[in-house]
Amino acid sequence: MNSLFDGPEVSALLFHPSACSPSPLPEGAIDLLIPVAEDINIGCRFFSAAKDAPLIIFFHGNGEIVADYDDIGPQFTKQGVNFLVTDYRGYGWSNGTSTASTILADAHVIYRYIREWLPSNGYESNIVLMGRSLGSACAIDLAAAYNDDIKGLIIESGFAQSLPLLKTLGIDPETLQLKENDCFDNERKIAEVTKATFIFHGQFDDIIDFNQAERLQSACGARGKELQMVPGADHNSLMAVAGPMYFKVLQDFVAKITGAKDWRKVRKAYRENRRK
Repeated sequence: MNSLFDGPEVSALLFHPSACSPSPLPEGAIDLLIPVAEDINIGCRFFSAAKDAPLIIFFHGNGEIVADYDDIGPQFTKQGVNFLVTDYRGYGWSNGTSTASTILADAHVIYRYIREWLPSNGYESNIVLMGRSLGSACAIDLAAAYNDDIKGLIIESGFAQSLPLLKTLGIDPETLQLKENDCFDNERKIAEVTKATFIFHGQFDDIIDFNQAERLQSACGARGKELQMVPGADHNSLMAVAGPMYFKVLQDFVAKITGAKDWRKVRKAYRENRRK
């Protein structure tokens, strides 16, 4: 990655950290403080549905923090999905300062940490990576690197090309002599992802145009890939516009790719319910 992409001209507009102390824990959640570098720790919140439930590792958008998902995490656990949301340096109760390079490097440390933490704490979870907006860069980077380990990839309001996003944010890539491969390069990386991929995007997204979702879907190397437009939604209203279907669609995708809809499990659950 080009050092200019990590420079203050880009970082000042690409990142909008909001620091805070840890908020009260929602029921069924625990906090993890993950060391990613010397004296740098990233705050994460883990919402537990069951020890054998699949896990979504979620990287949020630019103007968000872990605590913003205190009401959303329980919606995933109600669908039988464990949910881990992670901050970036300088966001929430994480310390340090974020750059494009650090959020990607930290994502790898967090992923490896969670891979070890799960079995050590009795979890047998299949992992699905998910990124929203800025977080799509982390999710795609990890999916390309750990393609053989994960079950799938979910991208919400994500981008294929960094340069159009920079222009929207008021950054002139030509002045900085930045090319696409100097930046996140999501379009190239997602071509290396062969696991099932689900991409959804708001129809009227005015920050990341819908054509960016189309480019991701086209470039993705997975045979099982799906793109859904959410009619009437913009960049920050996708969940509100989709309503309960937001969680239902994601639960169905995760269940399908992790085997949770296997007919043997369905039959066993049916028999157990009849005995109650």
